[in-house]
Amino acid sequence: MSDLFDLSGRVACVTGASSGLGRRAAIVLAQAGARVVGLARREAALAELKQELGEAFDYIACDVADRDGIPVLAENVVGKFGPPDILVHAAGINTREAADDVTHQGWDTTIGLNLSAPFFLSQAFVPAMKDKGWGRIVNFASLQSTRAFPGGIAYGASKGGISQLTRAMAEAWSGAGINCNAIGPGFFRTELTAAVFSDPARAARNAAQTCVGRNGEPEDLDGPLLFLCSEASGYVTGQVLMVDGGFTAK
Repeated sequence: MSDLFDLSGRVACVTGASSGLGRRAAIVLAQAGARVVGLARREAALAELKQELGEAFDYIACDVADRDGIPVLAENVVGKFGPPDILVHAAGINTREAADDVTHQGWDTTIGLNLSAPFFLSQAFVPAMKDKGWGRIVNFASLQSTRAFPGGIAYGASKGGISQLTRAMAEAWSGAGINCNAIGPGFFRTELTAAVFSDPARAARNAAQTCVGRNGEPEDLDGPLLFLCSEASGYVTGQVLMVDGGFTAK
């Protein structure tokens, strides 16, 4: 049974690997036996993770939202460990602009990183996955894929798009053995949610909104991620798995 979650021999590519849930994802996949290539802009943080994980991890400092650079980036990723079997799109941004104050730049930056990058980076690696007849793509959805929060109109639009993108990816590619799903985290303490956790009363209200009565810890991601990246999810595709302590159930 444990072989269902064994990633030995698999190659994984994780965006946003320098911090937060992307960093946690890189660690978990490496511990499960995968060779992991981390992508993020902050090279120093990636180098620290390399020291922690050793030969199981390598990295490329880059901007995954640079659409014109994706062909070269894809070649560089393949040059590390070979074509990825697993893609985890954890990179994200929330500009937190109120609807009346959303700028063109804020909108384009949010959509570009949160929605466009997962598609075009996946598109670059799908041919190799098709050749293998096996692949796992995991997008990152959000509470805001279905809920509207103040100051989140661009972010919510991008994460609502991720839900549909995940279904569309599944329709397009799962016939070739490439399962495409998404994880929808609740409130986890990361750099992206620093504004939330800097207000203890707000963090406590969010915890009270869950069914389990607390906010998320990084290790709460481990099991769901391994499930979606492994043989265990062989008949699961086009789904958004909410890892939110039951926030969206109430």
